[in-house]
Amino acid sequence: MGKRALVIDDSRAMRRILAGILGEQGFEVIEAGDGREGLQRLREADTVDVVLVDWNMPVMNGYDFIRAVRAEPCWGRLPLMMVTTETEMDHVVEALAAGASEYLMKPFSAESVLEKLSLLGVLE
Repeated sequence: MGKRALVIDDSRAMRRILAGILGEQGFEVIEAGDGREGLQRLREADTVDVVLVDWNMPVMNGYDFIRAVRAEPCWGRLPLMMVTTETEMDHVVEALAAGASEYLMKPFSAESVLEKLSLLGVLE
C-alpha cells in the first residue's frame, strides 16, 4: 500500500496545491477543511503517514488539532507539519512545543515541502 497524507486547510486552493505536490510523490491525499474534520478523517483512515495542517482555521485551528492528536497515545509518533502564514517565532515555538514535528511558512515552494517531508522521513 502506498503512503497516505492528510492535508488540513480551510483554503481549498491550498489543499489542492499541497495535494498536487504530495500526489507527485505517490501519496494518496485525504483532505479536511478544519481541525475537527481533520480529526474525524484521521480516525476514519486505516493509516496516515503524515499530516500537513494550517494554523488559522474555523471550528478547530491547527494548534488545537496538534494538541488533540498528541493527547492520543496511538498517534504519538505521527509526523505533523504545521504549514501556515504565522511567522512569529512565538508561534513556531508554541507549535513545536504542542507537538508539531516540523513548521513550514507560507508561501512555500514545492522543494521546501519535499525538504521538510524528507526531514520527517516520510519520502521514499
